[in-house]
Amino acid sequence: MARPKAIAVVSGGLDSVTLAHLLHAQGYQLHLLSFDYGQRHRKELFFAERCAQRLEAAFSLLDLRQLGQHFKGSALTDESVAVPDGHYAAANMAITVVPNRNAIMLAIAYGIAVAEEAEVVAFAAHAGDHFIYPDCRPAFIEAFGAMERLAVEGHGHPRLHLEAPFAHLKKEQIVSLGAALGVPFVETWSCYKGGEKHCGTCGTCNERKEAFQLAGIPDPTDYLQ
Repeated sequence: MARPKAIAVVSGGLDSVTLAHLLHAQGYQLHLLSFDYGQRHRKELFFAERCAQRLEAAFSLLDLRQLGQHFKGSALTDESVAVPDGHYAAANMAITVVPNRNAIMLAIAYGIAVAEEAEVVAFAAHAGDHFIYPDCRPAFIEAFGAMERLAVEGHGHPRLHLEAPFAHLKKEQIVSLGAALGVPFVETWSCYKGGEKHCGTCGTCNERKEAFQLAGIPDPTDYLQ
């Protein structure tokens, strides 16, 4: 009997790699999608592909760099804007918002899901994202899922739906889940600065450190600070 298929948006970060491992454990046939939108931490994409290889999943890296050039003012896509240091939930982290990013990626994922008769489109938004990113909040997830039901009505798999299983989980809970699933955390990337090593001072590095500490799980990450 054929396994149900899931299209998962996987950046190469800790959350999305854990999502891929969770879907794999649930028995889905996986197609992982990654997006190059000109992000300065493009290094994350290497870890997304490694995840696909590890799980024997299909992998597609989609080039949105031309689109990303129009996202001015975000620290992730605009070299003139510095990546802020500090706590992940601090107000200054709003400069890392890439406008409408998840909506764009998920719309593409839905198109592929229809073509491939997948039952699920999944992404790894979590409760810690709610402070900063509007397209990670439960209201967005519910509304986007409803919109896509109308957008693809009568096409693709009749049970196609959006899943965001971490939407109400804290980062430390994702770390605990990932540890239970055997996720090799050292093969994930969080740092927005995209250097050779995790910087240890930006919001995503601080969030990563804190999550391992609160989960009581050793952090294998090599930080500069």
